[in-house]
Amino acid sequence: MPKFDYDLLVIGSGPAGQRAAIQAAKLDKTVALIERKTVVGGVCINTGTIPSKTLREAVLYLSGYRERGFYGSSYSVKQNITMEDLLMRTERVIRHEIDVTRHQLMRNRVEVLSGSARFNGPNSLIIDEPDGHSHRELTAANIVIATGTEATRDDHIPFDGQFILTSDDILRLQKLPRTLLVVGAGVIGCEYATIFSALGLRVTLVDKRSRVLPFVDSEITDALTYQMRENRVTLRMGEEVAAIERLTDEHGERVRIHLDSGKQIVADKVLYSIGRTGATSKLQMEAAGLPVDDRGRIKVNEQYQTSVPNIYAVGDVIGFPSLASTSMEQGRLAACHMFGVPATSVPALFPYGIYTIPEISVVGRNEEELTKDNIPYEVGKARYKEIARGQIIGDTSGLLKLIFHAETRELLGVHIIGEGASELIHIGQAVLAFKGKVDYFINTVFNYPTLAECYKVAAFDGINRLGL
Repeated sequence: MPKFDYDLLVIGSGPAGQRAAIQAAKLDKTVALIERKTVVGGVCINTGTIPSKTLREAVLYLSGYRERGFYGSSYSVKQNITMEDLLMRTERVIRHEIDVTRHQLMRNRVEVLSGSARFNGPNSLIIDEPDGHSHRELTAANIVIATGTEATRDDHIPFDGQFILTSDDILRLQKLPRTLLVVGAGVIGCEYATIFSALGLRVTLVDKRSRVLPFVDSEITDALTYQMRENRVTLRMGEEVAAIERLTDEHGERVRIHLDSGKQIVADKVLYSIGRTGATSKLQMEAAGLPVDDRGRIKVNEQYQTSVPNIYAVGDVIGFPSLASTSMEQGRLAACHMFGVPATSVPALFPYGIYTIPEISVVGRNEEELTKDNIPYEVGKARYKEIARGQIIGDTSGLLKLIFHAETRELLGVHIIGEGASELIHIGQAVLAFKGKVDYFINTVFNYPTLAECYKVAAFDGINRLGL
């Protein structure tokens, strides 16, 4: 066997890279993790998941959004909220998460190397040092690509990081605009549209598709759309951006957006969120014999192997679902497979959490998928307004929906919109994993008052629909 410097080299220190490196280290392998930035954590900790979710929590608290059902729409904890107010909490959480991540890597004896990696063969990487002048070559029996993604940039859009922004720029805003236009009704676009509308900004959301979040159950997205409109978000669905230009008038510097339909929209800032592109352009993939698609993503098999058997790819760089939780699991499974350790997971049971306001979480199959596959099903629903806990916390618009087989009564999917959805989903996930029936929720006693009671109410609703 050839002698390599390491058993495993991991490119990227986001959730997928961290988990792959730590899992391999726990198997007593020599591991090095390469990170081109000065801090670990990747997009997840520094510009993506952690900052956006912390920003959301700061908005919910300072705006008093959760309490408005009791104290009126004018209620807020702080008047004249600034970006500085919002980012103070965000920066503190980011620093903590960076420290936790670095400590985890250190105590598992994962060597962290600073620099930009590029392939020099299937087992070889050249590391360009941060000083920009020196480099070194490292070899490994296995390599994991966990470089994540970058905001997709349309060549026809004049991004400037000040008025025309990507999601990576949004946290660099010096002050809150009065109006915001968001292009793209995917996860990131919907999250930021609802976060800023909760602050009272006038938000317009544009997308060429007919509805927001098309992979989510339509009844849930209909509920989200209703809530967005209640918060003064203007939706322009089925519309495509033709051009964006800077505008200077008596109101100052702004942006004008031209739509293909002839409409024009003027806003203080534009957030262009049309997806993410795999961060692979600087890896010299051709040197390892690896292809990428037109979005820079890498194709893998069920074990997260690329077309080169000793090279694996995990996380956002391989595409959907591009969630921190799924990326962690992919990293673990890839490390186990490359070193011959049995490990299994069920991607069909991965829960999705979407941190809009209100938040959404789903697991299992939705109505559209089941109808397409000719599977007979029934649904049961519970609304937060029927539950004492919903009244207590002031969320009367939430909805929990169970989908189960009409004949066997096996649970097939759980879909939730409302406060605590991303926590509440795990009860349904466990029942799905054990192929449980909807009857489980009827026979179970939940703490009172809790949102978990929604499962019991929804189960009774579904059984009643069967005429039983």
